Amino acid sequence: MTSRERAGPVVWCGIIAVTCLLLILLEHMLWLAIPFIFGTVLYYILLAPMQRLIRAGVGQDLAALTVGGGFVAAISLVLVLVFSYVAVPEESWQALLGHYLEGGVTFVRNTMQLLEQKFPVLEQMKLTRLVNRRFKSFTDNFAQQHLAGLLVAVAGWLPSLLLAPFLTFFFLRDGASFKRFLARAVPNAFFEKTLFLLHEVDQTARRYFQGLIKLTVIDTIMLSLGLWLIGVSSPLALALISAILAWVPFVGSVVGCIMVVVVAATDAPSNPVIGYGAIGVFVAVRLLDDFIFMPLTLGRSLQIHPLMTVLMIFVGGSLAGVAGLMLVLPLLGVVMVVGETLGCLVTNARLRARHRNAMALRVRQASVGLAK
Repeated sequence: MTSRERAGPVVWCGIIAVTCLLLILLEHMLWLAIPFIFGTVLYYILLAPMQRLIRAGVGQDLAALTVGGGFVAAISLVLVLVFSYVAVPEESWQALLGHYLEGGVTFVRNTMQLLEQKFPVLEQMKLTRLVNRRFKSFTDNFAQQHLAGLLVAVAGWLPSLLLAPFLTFFFLRDGASFKRFLARAVPNAFFEKTLFLLHEVDQTARRYFQGLIKLTVIDTIMLSLGLWLIGVSSPLALALISAILAWVPFVGSVVGCIMVVVVAATDAPSNPVIGYGAIGVFVAVRLLDDFIFMPLTLGRSLQIHPLMTVLMIFVGGSLAGVAGLMLVLPLLGVVMVVGETLGCLVTNARLRARHRNAMALRVRQASVGLAK
C-alpha cells in the first residue's frame, strides 16, 4: 500500500494543523514568500529545457546558465518587440492616465447618483456630495501624501521581487545537490523512504505550479470572452494582466478588477451598464475560480479531494487573508506529502527495527578493541 493509503485521521489532523501554522507564519514573511513563489514558477517552467540539455551532455552549471540566460534574452526581445510595434498614443502617458482616472471617477459619481435615486435615504445623507468631497481631497493631496507612500512601498518591494530570478537560477543549478545534502542526513534504514519523500515533494510542487499556469490560461479565456461580449476594448490584454495579477496576494485581484472597470467606464462614459457588466464578469470568474476551476486544476494537480480544497481555501483566507487563499494549496500539498510519508515511517515496525539494529551494530563496531 502507498503512504497516502496508510494515512489515517490522526495524520490528517496533524497535516491540517501544520498547514494552518505555516499560513500564520508566512503571513508575516510575504517579502520572502512572494519572490519564492515567482522563482518556483520560473524554475518549473525552465526545468524541462534544462533537463534536455543535461541529457544531451551539458553540465549542470552550464545548462542552468544557458537556460536562464536564454529566458532573460527571450523576455527582453519580447519587450523590445512590444514597445516597437505598439502604437504611441497621440497624447502623453500622463494625460492618458488622467483620462482613465477621470473615467473611473465619473463612473463612481454616476453610481452614487443612481443609488440616491433608488434609495431616498442616501439622498438625505448627501452621499454624492460626500463622495465628491472625498475624491477632491484625495486628488488634491495625492502628490504630497499618497504618491510618496506609494513610491516608498514600490521601492521597498523591488529588492524582494528582484530576488525571484536569483532564486530560480540557484534552484536550477543546486536543486539536485540540495536533495543529496538532505538525503545524507537520513539514517540508512529510512533512506529509500526519504528519497521517495523528496521525489513526492518535488512532484507535488511541480503539479501545483503547472495547475497554476492552467488556471491562468482558463481565467484569461473566460475573462476575455466576458469582456468581449460586453464590449470592453482590448479584452485579451486586460484578461491576461488580470489573471497574472491574481497571483499576487492582497492587491492582485483588487487591482485587476479596478483596472478592468476603469477601462470599461472610460470606453463608455455615458453607459454605466458596461462598467457594471465588467464587475459582474470579474466577480463571476472569481467565483468560478474558487468553486470550480481551482478545485479542478490546482486541487486535482495536488491530488486533493475537491471538498478539502474548497474548505482549506476558506481556512487559508480566514487565517492569512488573500495571501492565505494563494498559499494554502501549495502548503497543504507539500505538508500532506511530508506528513503522510512520516506517518508511514512511524507506523512501519520493520523500518524502525532496521534502524534499531543498525544503531546497535554501530555501537558494537565502535566498541571493538576497547578495554573492558
